[in-house]
Amino acid sequence: MPSSAVAIAQNLIRCPSVTPNEGGALTVLEELLSAAGFTVSRVTFQDEDTPDVENLFATIGTGKPHFVFAGHTDVVPAGAESDWSHGPFEGEIADGYLFGRGAVDMKGGIAAFAAAALDYLKDAGSGFQGAISFLITGDEEGPAVNGTAKLLEWAQAEGHVFDACIVGEPTNPEKLGDAIKVGRRGSLSGVVTVTGVQGHAAYPHLADNPIPGLVRLMAALDALELDQGNERFQPSNLEIVTLDVGNPAFNVIPARAEGRFNIRYNDEWTLESLKAKILETLEAVDLGDLKLDVQFKRDASESFLTRDETLIAALGDAVLAETGRKPELSTGGGTSDARFIKNYCPVVEFGLVGQTMHKVDECASTSDLDQLAAIYKRFLTSYFASGKAGD
Repeated sequence: MPSSAVAIAQNLIRCPSVTPNEGGALTVLEELLSAAGFTVSRVTFQDEDTPDVENLFATIGTGKPHFVFAGHTDVVPAGAESDWSHGPFEGEIADGYLFGRGAVDMKGGIAAFAAAALDYLKDAGSGFQGAISFLITGDEEGPAVNGTAKLLEWAQAEGHVFDACIVGEPTNPEKLGDAIKVGRRGSLSGVVTVTGVQGHAAYPHLADNPIPGLVRLMAALDALELDQGNERFQPSNLEIVTLDVGNPAFNVIPARAEGRFNIRYNDEWTLESLKAKILETLEAVDLGDLKLDVQFKRDASESFLTRDETLIAALGDAVLAETGRKPELSTGGGTSDARFIKNYCPVVEFGLVGQTMHKVDECASTSDLDQLAAIYKRFLTSYFASGKAGD
């Protein structure tokens, strides 16, 4: 029989919860946690131009500290299932690996924490005086509008105050224990539109081509050196991700051209100072009579760095004790739902090895799943025994 963490992960993987579909994954968690005494709420949120998303909040205990584990049961599409050596939603084990979409990102992390929490609570018995919660969304891989951000607001309105959080994202690049994410760079995306005058390619004096103007604007952005980074974060980087005109004809000068960019930025910038720098750079480009429009996307996020020594030390010590590795305290990589959680409590991220996430034949080592559950349980034991208990 598979261990508890592996068995839970198998049950979750067998739920085809491709964003925004719940697919049965939240039901698996609800049944598991309810049977252990957790109070479970299923909450659905809506917003304009986005799909409805169902989320789950489960909690046990009423004391302090109140620790929350956050994650997502939604997964990216599997692609062509015929490309998989094991079915993406079958949860098969082969050669010591659990295969399936979400095995790493991040049903495996959720399964490991569920197993750890249930084991810890069983050992603690009536002596447990804190609170443990699960904050689980179905919208992390999607627009991230009707998920964690709104679930946090809902939980706060229900009177829940969190003291610390671990997000179970796959943070380890090579081996379990390599890295704990203690912060993230911010993300800002924008759309640059240049409008000219459409016309015949043989009569350019009767038109005003927006494409050369867009090229100059994008070149100005590409030449920006935003900063050198610092001891906390790597340098900020701006990437041009697409240039679009939508003109299929060879004899037509188009009316408009559009470019899109994304910036991953460190704490040398605020969201507002970075926007101001981008606008200053673009407005300095001579466009003649062409018209410039710049729109920043609403899903922008600020950079953050967690400095809660109790949280970081308890997790770092647990990782070292179970793996023999002292984890790097990292701020690299992309964004996660930690960007929302950091507004409510200190948050770090630690999960499985991420090499196969979003790939065909995504898989997690079964021994890593067991070891991750052991790390989480050791963390809970240390954290609730710390000086914060009963504060």
